[in-house]
Formats: sequence, C-alpha cells, structure tokens
Amino acid sequence: MRNEKLRNIAIIAHVDHGKTTLVDEMLKQSGTFRDNQVVADRVMDSNDLERERGITILAKNTSVVYKDVKINIIDTPGHADFGGEVERVLKMVDGVLLLVDAAEGPMPQTRFVLSKALELGHKVIIVVNKVDKPDARPYEVCDEVLELLMDLDATNEQLDSPIIFCSGRKGTASLSPDEEGTDLLPLFDKIIDQLDPPVSETELPFKMLVSAIEYNDYVGRIAVGKVEQGIVRQNQDIIVSNYHSDKTVKAKAVNIYQIEGLKKVPVTEAIAGDIITMSGIDSIEIGDTVCEVTDAAPLEFVKISEPTIEMIFSVNNGPFAGREGKFVTSRHIRERLYKETLKDVSLKVYDGDSAESFRVCGRGEMHISILIETMRREGYEFLVGPPKVLYKEIDGAKMEPCERLVADVPEEFVGAVIDKLGRRKAEMLSMTPQGSRVKLEFLIPSRSLFGYRSEFLTDTKGEGIMGSVFDSYQEYKGEIPRRSTGSLIAFETGDSVTYGLYNAQERGELFIGAGIPVYEGMIVGVSPKSEDLAVNVCKKKHVSNMRASGSDEALRLVPPTILSLEESIEFISDDELIEVTPKNIRLRKQILSNVARMKAKNGNKNQ
Repeated sequence: MRNEKLRNIAIIAHVDHGKTTLVDEMLKQSGTFRDNQVVADRVMDSNDLERERGITILAKNTSVVYKDVKINIIDTPGHADFGGEVERVLKMVDGVLLLVDAAEGPMPQTRFVLSKALELGHKVIIVVNKVDKPDARPYEVCDEVLELLMDLDATNEQLDSPIIFCSGRKGTASLSPDEEGTDLLPLFDKIIDQLDPPVSETELPFKMLVSAIEYNDYVGRIAVGKVEQGIVRQNQDIIVSNYHSDKTVKAKAVNIYQIEGLKKVPVTEAIAGDIITMSGIDSIEIGDTVCEVTDAAPLEFVKISEPTIEMIFSVNNGPFAGREGKFVTSRHIRERLYKETLKDVSLKVYDGDSAESFRVCGRGEMHISILIETMRREGYEFLVGPPKVLYKEIDGAKMEPCERLVADVPEEFVGAVIDKLGRRKAEMLSMTPQGSRVKLEFLIPSRSLFGYRSEFLTDTKGEGIMGSVFDSYQEYKGEIPRRSTGSLIAFETGDSVTYGLYNAQERGELFIGAGIPVYEGMIVGVSPKSEDLAVNVCKKKHVSNMRASGSDEALRLVPPTILSLEESIEFISDDELIEVTPKNIRLRKQILSNVARMKAKNGNKNQ
C-alpha cells in the first residue's frame, strides 16, 4: 500500500545553485502565504548566520499542497562541510530534486549528495536552474549531468530521469530550455507523476527513525523523522532503542506535530510515510528508533562519513582573558561542545591533552568555523588552534584525506591556478573548455587547501569559482609548503598609535588601525618575508620644543586589512592561535613573550 496523497522529497545541489530561492517560489505559488503577506527572501534560511552568508547550514522541513497532494520538502545545505546533514535527511525522503546551475554545471557537492541518493535507490528529477542567466548553457549541462549519473552507476530508470528547466528567481519552469515558463506547475506535476508515494504499512507496529533533533527551551528536545511503519497516537507509550547499543528507554509521545508550510501543526496521530516532530523524550538522539512497546527492534541508521580535520579549542589565557566573554571556563566550553555533538552527528569532540583543551573534529574549515561563530555570538570566549588533517594508518601505510576539487576559471588564469595547485601536490583529472572559461578537476590533499582559497581569488582576480568535497584516503604525499609569509608581532602591551603604525606599515600589511588595544605576542599584520618581525605599534613620537605631538595628523596610514574568521583560520600557522571573543577576533602567537619565543626557536634549531 502507498499513500497517494503524500510525497516526500529533498532538494540537493551544490552551494549557491538556488535551492532555497526555488523553495521560496514553491511556497508562494502553492498558496502557503496570504496574498498580502510580507515574506522575506530565502525564508527557509531562518538563523542569522544563514541570512548573512547566503548559505543553508541546517536542513529544514516545509510542505506545500498541490492538487490535494501534500509534498513534504527538505531544503538541504549545499556546502560540502555540512554533508552530514544531507546524508541523514535522505533517509526521510522517497525522491530528490537534483538542482544544477545552468552555467556552472555539476560541482563536487552535486556529485557527493547525488551518489548518496542513488545508493538509497531514490528516484531523481533533474532541475536545471538559472536558465535566464546570460551565460547559461542548458544543453551542455544536461549532458554533464547524464555523464555524472553514468559515472555513479545509476540504474536505467535513474538514467531516464526527467529534466525540468527553471528560473528559481522568476518562479518559472518549462520542459524545454527554448521556451520560457510562466509558473512552477510543470515542476509540481513532475513531482507528483514521477516520484513514488511513501509506502504506508499501517498494520505493522509503529517505528520512526530519528534523523534530526531540534531544541526548544519550553519542551526540550524535539525528534524529527519519518514514520517508517505503523501509526503513532498522542500520549501513546513508546520505547526508544538504538541500532548500535543495547540501551532502551521507555517514554511517551507527548506532542506530535506535522509541518504545514512554515508552521508546526499539532496532530493527534500520524501514519506511515508522514514526516513528523515529536516532543517529550528527554534523552533522544539522532539515529535512535522510536518504537511501539510490543516491538522494540531498532532500524539501521545511515553511516555518517567520518570527520577529516581537527582544531584544538582551549581556554583563553591571554592578557585580555575574561574581559569580553560571558562563558570563559573549561567547564562552560566543554558543555557547549558536547551539546553540539547531539544535533550534529558529523562533529566529534574529545578531551584534549590538558584539562583546558578539547579536540574538535569536523568535515572542513567551514564546518568548524560556523560552530566558532555561533559560540562567540552566544557569549563564549576561547582560543582556537590551526586546522590539522586527521591521518589514518591502513595496512601499515600513513594515509591522508584527499578532496576532489573543481575550479571554473577564465582562460587567462588557467596557468596560474595549475602552477599553484601543482606545488601543493594536486593531481589533474580533467580540463574542459567551456567558451571563454575552463573547468579544471583535481585530486588534492585536504591540507593543501588550507590557506589556498584567498590565493585562488587573488590569482583569478575574483572571477574564479572553486568547490571541493572529500574523495578518499590516499597515501601521504610528503611535505607541502603552507605559508610563505611571516607575521608582524606586537612588541609590547598598550594601545596602537598612528606614529607606531606608520613605521610598522613599511614592514608589511597591517591588520589593525589606531587606538586598538594590543598585547605582546599579538599578531598585528603580515610580513612579505618568511621570518616573523616584532614591531612596536604603541611607539609614540617623543615631544620636544622642536616637535609637537599633534603633527601626527600628517602621517598617512594605509587602511588595515580586517580578517574574517575564515580568513583568520586560513592565515594562522602551526605556532599561532585565534583568540575568539564576542566582540573581537584576535590573532596571537602560542608563546606570547618575545624573549621566550626566541629562546624556544633557537632551542629547536640547536636540537
């Protein structure tokens, strides 16, 4: 039996290919909003970080009704670092919309999430989006998607997937790239006609696999998942079990909600195929199975890919420690990090070498930087070390994570990109001309990408597009140069002044302006030479009867380069740290004292 009045779909794509914008239009055209209702752009990107960065970080559920059929839609993240979100929500759906930019074509994340959907046997509808772009090439992109499906060993049925041509921004869809649609009805029709309704085995005992966790201060933890079989009713006694452990917990289904549009609507019962949220179970975790009391056998949970990089979080021990943060102790930081692992299954946290440090392992720099940014906004203050890849030993050989990198660059910059990546031990897989641009594909060690993204933008004058996704573990490739520049380090504690900065800017590029509190060992700029330089940015001009202190105004300072959190993570070398507080992001040396640092350096040379 199948529930013909229901479809469960996920929208998967590379970052910035227009998933959330398309969901906006689907909600508007299905009548979810009132005619006069004011709706924000990218309404599904609900938290501040998502709206600021223009990316989806957490998978979110919504639903629309079309021709009396309810379509549950899951908007998934496009960035490879949040692939863990995509992997687990694919268990909740019966089909996917594969969204591909009509100019860029399939990118690394497209390949990754599509392979996961094909493994689960999901049906696919290919949506070529942004066909109204001036550089759109819909026919070539269709061929590239079919090649990708063949590469991933798709079944004959999956190779025959229907193709829809859309403009998410205009809210139009058509069956041919040569004709412009008027609305999204062709897309809605294809979803209902092509994708299977969920199996509705209502006579079996109730079972639901928990694919996501939400948190609410009033009701605590809320489990999100698809009812795999049976019927669940409000206040029914249930058992929570886990596939990987023997633990079982008795509980009660206190409140059950279904998602209608952007709202959660309370219901008294839900049947197989429904995507629901359930509150009232305190200790529930992602991967648990909620069962009827008569049958507590758990369902198997999808294996989430392992983290590939780690960063050390520790208590701030600098001179300015505790001035700006609300939560500064190791207990606060530890509690917050372990709490994050409950809702982010691809994040791993371990206690560090000391009581004040913690190893945080994730999918990539972006994955961990979003956690850092979220914590600082919540009032946490801490130190973060440089990213390091997680090596493995396989059959006695040292193996390291490698990524599949796709770069789309104008023809004139191809040489510079190939040269830089060659030095970073990248292996070219393919090179495809696309008009005035060239698509390059490489296999590259993950650690080679630390610090490369800003170089890539400089080398391509901001016109290059780059994306990467974890590919496999390969044999260790040897030493790779990370950074050819040194740091400008504050010589003493005080406030930076124009006179000191004017003299320091001749040595390199500054990260701070005048009137900024600094301390000994804090990084205030970058030196073009490979050696670190101590500069006195607090130095004032001596006042005499010949010179007045006010003539500082004649000194012209070059505007400082203010590094973002991601740029700071890319910049720091092995002996440097980032001091993160709610108000500031500062870079510093691990050893703050200039004398102690020189002694340690000379000691290492003599060994």
